[in-house]
Amino acid sequence: MAGVVEQRSIDVVPDSERHGTAFSQFTLWLGANLQITAVVTGALAVVFGANAFWSLLGLLLGNLLGGAVMALHSAQGPRLGLPQMISSRAQFGVRGAVVPLALVIVMYIGFFASGTVLAGQAVGHLTHLGDTAGIIAFGAVTAFAAAVGYRLIHALGRIAGLVCAVAFVHLGVRLLERADLAALLHDRAFDFPVFLLAVSLSASWQLAFGPYVADYSRYLPRHTSARATFWWTLSGSVLGSQWSMTFGALAAAAAPAAFVGHEVSYIVGLGGAGLMASVLYFVIALGKLTINVLNTYGSFMSMVTSISGFRGQRTLSPRGRSLYFAGIMVVGTAVALLGKDSFLASFKDFLLFLLTFFTPWSAINLVDYYLISKERYDIPALSDPAGRYGAWNVKALLVYGIGLVAQLPFLVTHFYTGPLVAPLGGADVSWLVGLAVPAALYWAVARHDTARVPAADTGVSPTARPAPRP
Repeated sequence: MAGVVEQRSIDVVPDSERHGTAFSQFTLWLGANLQITAVVTGALAVVFGANAFWSLLGLLLGNLLGGAVMALHSAQGPRLGLPQMISSRAQFGVRGAVVPLALVIVMYIGFFASGTVLAGQAVGHLTHLGDTAGIIAFGAVTAFAAAVGYRLIHALGRIAGLVCAVAFVHLGVRLLERADLAALLHDRAFDFPVFLLAVSLSASWQLAFGPYVADYSRYLPRHTSARATFWWTLSGSVLGSQWSMTFGALAAAAAPAAFVGHEVSYIVGLGGAGLMASVLYFVIALGKLTINVLNTYGSFMSMVTSISGFRGQRTLSPRGRSLYFAGIMVVGTAVALLGKDSFLASFKDFLLFLLTFFTPWSAINLVDYYLISKERYDIPALSDPAGRYGAWNVKALLVYGIGLVAQLPFLVTHFYTGPLVAPLGGADVSWLVGLAVPAALYWAVARHDTARVPAADTGVSPTARPAPRP
């Protein structure tokens, strides 16, 4: 298993271990998005008031906008050879990066739990063990696959992309046999607030990948084109998510009573009975396994990055690695079991609330990497609190905090609605504010801080020391 199980964690991937092509990002993100939680996300646009026609256009716009931000993060992977969130130390400081990291970990646990609810239902039906046993079994398999690491994750993406694409073609045909597409798209009355809700739902879906997307491109050869990495990531993620969300929106519009709250059983019933039903339960579980493995692996990387900022540890023993993944599985599965009976409403608010925390981080990270540092980072200094980036970058943390606060007047969730929402007709534009305000502020306060920008790359050489072996 030594050649299969990944040995690295947050340390730099040397050139001698780089492999693959940018096309691998297309297959991974296509497979990660052809799954039932994306279907539910698309359905939410209709459930909360938009007609099918404007839901589809709003979802597409959000996927493109959010996907472009996410793909810009992906292009950092081959250049740096590092997990995504460790590059945040260049902006926030070696220890200051723990602030967005802590929120990222909460996000991963939330997505692990929400995905496990739906996949657990599929596993429970497939094995006849019930939802609770299905959730527990699915959580355990997810943790094991994530612990194996990078190669298995990409293999899962390729398999899930092919299998789920075939399944979604079949389901789409069956849906259109039952519903009149022209009738579903006939109502074209435009309601700006609910249109923006659709945009926000899909944009938040894409932006939530940003804090870990480079984790899955960092093994690509250093010479891999940043443009190719960007476009293959964007096309795979947008195609997969829009395909799934379109199906969800049309299903919710065609049969709201049958679909909403019974997503798994509706999809399986739509596809057929007997053997076909078992196949579809398997497809649902496979699609969720792919994305849940990404969430688990990303959570692991973020936890190690957070702790190493204070302990200085760059590598882990196999036992330590296993303990991290076991802890993630236990917490995520517990949250799934506690929240499985109120999934849909909770998930909508969870998605929109995530935007509040991760759009400012994305804005700061991208402005720093592309406009200020010009893709040049002092790699050794990312692990040294006394180095170029320091322990805490107060200016960046203040900008991040201002970015969070600036969104609150425009935010719409079940538990809080900002004072400027009503004048905008109830539209949620907080994510746009969360991108623009911190991007402009960070550019203003950091562009003259030349001491933080190395004259040239100061990363590891192609003959960097190998990762420790068991």
